[in-house]
Amino acid sequence: MELTALSGGFENTAHQSATAFRAIMNVMARPGVIETVTGAVPPKGLSTAAGSLLLTLCDPETGVHLAGELDSEPVRDWLTFHTGAPIVAAPQADFALGAWDDLLPLTQYAIGTDQYPDRSATLIVELPALTQSGVTLTGPGIRDSAQLSLPALEPFRLNAALFPLGCDFFFTAGDKIAALPRTTKPEPTPCM
Repeated sequence: MELTALSGGFENTAHQSATAFRAIMNVMARPGVIETVTGAVPPKGLSTAAGSLLLTLCDPETGVHLAGELDSEPVRDWLTFHTGAPIVAAPQADFALGAWDDLLPLTQYAIGTDQYPDRSATLIVELPALTQSGVTLTGPGIRDSAQLSLPALEPFRLNAALFPLGCDFFFTAGDKIAALPRTTKPEPTPCM
C-alpha cells in the first residue's frame, strides 16, 4: 500500500495515542529511559517514534517547525492532515523537528520568559540510534545518574544553565524515544 498524506495515522486513535502519551510522559519524567513508541506510519524520513509523538501532542494550536530534509511536502501534508498543526518558522515553534545539525543554532528557538517559562520550544531530534551510554545525566527523575547517547554535550549544558528557562528535547530513532528536559544536567561520563 502506498502511503499518502491521508494514511499513516493511528488506526485505533484512543488506544494508540494513550499508549504513546504514557511513553512520552515517562521518558520526560525519567531522563535516560528509552521507550518504544509505535502506531504511526509517517512519510519516509520521519521515524515511527517522531510521527507517533507528533500525532499525540500536536493540534491546530501547536506550531511546528520542520528543519532540513524533514521540511518536505510529504511530511508537511501528513502532519497537517493528521494534526492540523500549522508549519511555522523556528522562533514561533512550539515543536521543532529535524536532524541535530539541521536544528542548529538553538538560539533561534523560544526559551520562555521569567513570567511564562513554559512558553519555550520542544525540539524533536531525529538520530540514527539511541543508547543508554555516552553522556551522564543527573537531576529530577534520575536516581543517582543515568546515561544517554546525545549528539553533543555543550549545547545541552548551556541549555540546562538557563533553567527555569530553556528548551526541552526529545530524541527519536526508529520506534525508540528518550527525552532531556531542561532540568537535567548532562556531564561527560568519567573514564573508568
